[in-house]
Amino acid sequence: MGVMQKDNLGKVALVVALVAVAIAALMVFGSSMGLWEPIVGFMASRNYNNLLGYVVVVFSVLALVTSFSAKSSAKQNSRAKVKGILTSTIALLLGLAILSPRIMALVIEPVKYPPIHDITTNTQSPPQFEFLTDSRIGARNSLVYGGEEIAAQQLKAFPTIGPIASDLSVEAAYQKALTVAKTMGWTIVAQDPKALRFESTATTPFFNFADDVVIVVSALEQGSRIDLRSVSRIGIGDAGVNAKRIQEFSQRFSR
Repeated sequence: MGVMQKDNLGKVALVVALVAVAIAALMVFGSSMGLWEPIVGFMASRNYNNLLGYVVVVFSVLALVTSFSAKSSAKQNSRAKVKGILTSTIALLLGLAILSPRIMALVIEPVKYPPIHDITTNTQSPPQFEFLTDSRIGARNSLVYGGEEIAAQQLKAFPTIGPIASDLSVEAAYQKALTVAKTMGWTIVAQDPKALRFESTATTPFFNFADDVVIVVSALEQGSRIDLRSVSRIGIGDAGVNAKRIQEFSQRFSR
């Protein structure tokens, strides 16, 4: 195999890598483009992402080895060899990028979250949804709170999650909560300023999973209290997404 042919092998490896990256990205963001339901992209990525990465890595390593082993006597052949090494290296890096979730899981021990998808700042009397119902689009999970068992798992996994106490009046706290929700990209689906409550839907940046959030503001002797509840529409567990959402909201509100 000549140098020029080995240069072509590097180009082929790069094309394979680019196609694999496009497929991997499509599985993650296809739902956001309206191509399929979030669970379809999630399961596809779970089943095929690593396979895509391994194929690219093996192909690019093969191209890289053949490029290094090529003999380059002429100046033109030398340039072809360099191009082959460069394109093969880029392909290899793209393959490793596809495998990055797998690599991170091997390097850093994954956090184990409980199999729950309903997180609230008030496990004794969780905020109730009034506008959103179990018939909401794509929902497989109920909005009925799971009770003491779910509360116990939440307390063990996320002991710091609790109500937000504020010096603001209930009216001001309600408006601030509404503003924070909007800045976080939530879609407000129902609001009741008189009852100091609103409901919204948040979507995950990857796979476009929809979670529903209700926020209720109540009065304290001095100031106000803000309670949240975030529920996934699908999935037994949420990998900590709902808890992180509530924690981020609390941090933003308290600034």
